[in-house]
Amino acid sequence: MPKIVFLGAGSTVFARNLLTDILSFPELASSTIVLHDIDAERLETTFRVGQQTAEALGVKPVIETHLNRRKALEGADYAIGMFQVGGYDPCTITDFEVPKKYGLKQTIGDTLGIGGIMRALRTIPVYLEMCRDMEELCPDALLLNYVNPMAMVTWAINRGTPIKTVGLCHSVQGTARQLAAFLDIPFEEVNYICAGINHMAFYLRFERDGQDLYPLLDKNVQEKGPPEWDRVRFEMFKRLSYFVTESSEHFAEYVPWFIKHDRPDLIDKFNIPLDEYPRRCEVQIAGWEIVRDALEDPEADIDHRDLVDQLKIAGAHQHEIAYVMDFLSGKGKPERSHEYGAYIIHALETGKPQVVYGNVMNEGLITNLPESCCVEVPCLVDKNGLQPVSVGQLPIQLTSLIQTNITVQALTVEAALSGKRDHIYHAAMLDPHTAAELDLDQIWHLVDEMLAAHGEWLPSFSN
Repeated sequence: MPKIVFLGAGSTVFARNLLTDILSFPELASSTIVLHDIDAERLETTFRVGQQTAEALGVKPVIETHLNRRKALEGADYAIGMFQVGGYDPCTITDFEVPKKYGLKQTIGDTLGIGGIMRALRTIPVYLEMCRDMEELCPDALLLNYVNPMAMVTWAINRGTPIKTVGLCHSVQGTARQLAAFLDIPFEEVNYICAGINHMAFYLRFERDGQDLYPLLDKNVQEKGPPEWDRVRFEMFKRLSYFVTESSEHFAEYVPWFIKHDRPDLIDKFNIPLDEYPRRCEVQIAGWEIVRDALEDPEADIDHRDLVDQLKIAGAHQHEIAYVMDFLSGKGKPERSHEYGAYIIHALETGKPQVVYGNVMNEGLITNLPESCCVEVPCLVDKNGLQPVSVGQLPIQLTSLIQTNITVQALTVEAALSGKRDHIYHAAMLDPHTAAELDLDQIWHLVDEMLAAHGEWLPSFSN
């Protein structure tokens, strides 16, 4: 049985989902699961959740906890990265509040833009330290990376260490399910091929029984309009003729056209949720203590009305409240998710082939994007390993847009690996959203203020 290490196991709900995914495969049900985090209290909560999940599934894995990362990684076959350096407070708050002083507003701030750049700069050094431990303690292990900014982090790991890695996200399969639902078609009947970069990949084919579904998608949106929460992506579908993977709130800050401080009409027209990620963090924090009690003790007497009030005060949407209430009422029983991590481990261990979408170095997979960049493409997984599939050329309008994001990623990775401060300015200067809002002097001052505000969360950079 494999030894699987969770790096950042204090992310209890996500850890629970991955535990369910792994342990629901009979061939993996006796795996050794090692939970690592620097927060002892959250680690203990996840441990109890792991025990309950195993019991609910009727399986008997070995579950260990370690505050010591090196002890956790000894002899690992797989490591799953799922941590966030600096957390919500202080780092995410800094990522959002300092740019506001310059009139620069964001929605998520975890992938691109000034928020994504800073998140990468504080994450990459920590991740490379983990990889150094892996080089010594488990050099043949596969690192499954769920940490954002996905493309930048995965790119830096590939440049900075020989550890084998693949970046994983749920946007490809998640959006495919959303499109199937919008078309009122069972997801199981849909076939697709998708490629690009993480959070900016496009469905090159989206079919049912060999029939192109794009004309039907276009017809449906003309007849009933796009979903209220997804206006940005449907606008881009109209303009580009291909549908993008990541959500409207994400995509709005990857391009220069939707978020402008002097155009509030655009925010209303496209229903763009500014400060969306901080809102989600506040919702999670508001409900955490009560949810934690429920996770640790399913028989605990939970005051649901108090929880609902807390969530509403924090700005929770109705579907978020419903999700938590379903979880507390027992409807959130362990069920396998559509995350790729467990499927990859299962395919490598059993040889039963599986196709996933992974973030890997390009190396000719998309021929009209730079070979040095990190791309998201189909990958076949079996006993031979994880094998990315060559996609060839993408339509030129797609690669032209994607390249605007790759440029920022490349400069940020270079800054992180070289320690050169100038490349941070260059990355921010060429970021599409930042460049559309600020002049060069403002960008330079913003970067200086962000670096100072993050303080010890960042390494030192030289001119």
